[in-house]
Amino acid sequence: MLVVVVYDVSTTDPAGQRRLRKVAKYCVAHGMRVQDSVFECSVDNAQYIEMKHYLEQMIDGTKDSVRLYNLG
Repeated sequence: MLVVVVYDVSTTDPAGQRRLRKVAKYCVAHGMRVQDSVFECSVDNAQYIEMKHYLEQMIDGTKDSVRLYNLG
């Protein structure tokens, strides 16, 4: 399935900059960058679940956001 990953990570402090680097590095390893914070990833169902869990655990839910859009 094709998944579009979109994220917005607050970089107002060093911890935010580290989170941004981790999210970007993970996305680069699993997909193709189409814009600065937008990636297209071709994954199966198990990889999708793992990706969603990993990215949600990596960000700060009060400052950052990550969205995964399943395009089928």
